[in-house]
Amino acid sequence: MPFLSRVSLPPLNEGFLQHIASLNNGLQLELKNNVTFFVGENGSGKSTLLEGIAEQCGFSLRGGNRNHNLNTGHRFEGYESALASSLQLSWTPRRITEGFFMRAESFFNFASYIDELARSDRRILNAYGGRSLHEQSHGESFLALFNNQFESGIYILDEPEAALSPARILAFISVINQLDKSGRAQFLIATHSPMLICYPGATIYQFDESGVRETTYQDTEHFYLTKSFLDNPATYLRHLTGE
Repeated sequence: MPFLSRVSLPPLNEGFLQHIASLNNGLQLELKNNVTFFVGENGSGKSTLLEGIAEQCGFSLRGGNRNHNLNTGHRFEGYESALASSLQLSWTPRRITEGFFMRAESFFNFASYIDELARSDRRILNAYGGRSLHEQSHGESFLALFNNQFESGIYILDEPEAALSPARILAFISVINQLDKSGRAQFLIATHSPMLICYPGATIYQFDESGVRETTYQDTEHFYLTKSFLDNPATYLRHLTGE
């Protein structure tokens, strides 16, 4: 049973968020499984919603767990995400505080932050496989994070496949499966990966101009277009190159 069971958002009537078609009429998302994927085109609103949920959970938008949240001082009572203050999260049976927020685009900055902390205490690196994240390849550092930091809690991930080869994506699916079966972890993942969304039993929400709706991986454009291209790449390439 998922810890976070519902995400509620009222209609958006002001600010730039009202121009995000998938979100402007509000939404009521039921999270029925431990693994939920958000899919859609760039700019469809999936990452915006994910960020708002992460900040409502107490995670810094720079990435990390609650111990890494630097949103203090003059912003202590505010939010960095424009959406966070409008969201309402429902928890079953109780709110949890463990977990992690990771966004692929800012992972370099998070790795630098961990290295800075490790200058005064090298033991900090034990939580990331015993090596600096910067001393590993991008994909290796992602898996080091997944394998060493993911134990129990809610894991909110924005495009975690960005640095992963197909083989590493399969390794990541194994990590998800182990924690899913344990009942100790819940995943909310925004992704473009047609491989990830095939995870059995996952709930998939499609973000587009008509709003947010539940779908299957076979009915997503990510899966259909990738499969169609791989089945017959020559046809696509002739069209794209004009030859």
